[in-house]
Amino acid sequence: MSYHRTYPTTVKIREVGPRDGLQPEEPVAPADRVLLIEALQDAGVQHLEVAAFVSPKAVPAMAGAAEVLAGITRRPGACYTALVPNLKGAELALAAGVDELTVTISASAVYNQRNVHMSIDESVAVIGAIVAVASIPVDAVISCAFGSPYEGEIPPGAVAVLAQRLADLGTTITYADTTGMATPRRIDDLLDALRGDLVTDIGLHLHDTRGAALVNAYAALERGVARFDTSVGGLGGSPFAHGAGGNLATEGLVAMLDDLDIQTGIDLERLLGSAALIAKLVDHPLPSPVANHGPRTRRAPPL
Repeated sequence: MSYHRTYPTTVKIREVGPRDGLQPEEPVAPADRVLLIEALQDAGVQHLEVAAFVSPKAVPAMAGAAEVLAGITRRPGACYTALVPNLKGAELALAAGVDELTVTISASAVYNQRNVHMSIDESVAVIGAIVAVASIPVDAVISCAFGSPYEGEIPPGAVAVLAQRLADLGTTITYADTTGMATPRRIDDLLDALRGDLVTDIGLHLHDTRGAALVNAYAALERGVARFDTSVGGLGGSPFAHGAGGNLATEGLVAMLDDLDIQTGIDLERLLGSAALIAKLVDHPLPSPVANHGPRTRRAPPL
């Protein structure tokens, strides 16, 4: 029996490996982070979160953010994004010449306090101030959108209300499954709670803590979601959520999308070369199955 489904014809991937992927690792030198970014660009990745303008004391792995931005060979059509926690970080990122800012706010009040030391309302006010000074797009990433390690379930309606507050400030919205609590049903629940005009451009930032990131991405595709954050090699995690796993692996998503004939503009074989490079930089095995075993069509070496 054949089933015919309707998927997006193209998917936009924001590669977060140089920031989110490397953030929990031992520090990688800015020059080596630039090499990784160049390798990703050679693979066709055009949207990259390349740095975080945060305190190097708080996040040593992100020291040298301006140096990373200065070292990149900028490609036509590419978008270089930086995470900023506050107005000072935004000003530094803007001075470094980023094309987009990402800001984080949590649907979990306790997580938000532990992550950025602010209440949710205080974070909304800070994001409003950042939007006011930025002449570039600002994407608000709502962490713990599918559940909190501290408070458990968070009603989808409450998450949707927060998303609308941020959208009204002028941001785009990305839902983050920080702790890997999402399931296909909960993807549906969260999308159902959104107002129509937000659904059309919602992004997803999925973590693979419970091995469900790829199936959750597939469920979102079936709902028309066409924007995803991914990390080469499946690296990443959160220091404020015990046991949080790495991000949805870029090569895993691209391999699936290639098989579905959904365009990303990314060359999978070259992307696997980027995964091999990041494995050397962090000096440990990657969690990504496709990085470790290759795509389904790759032939085994002769015996």
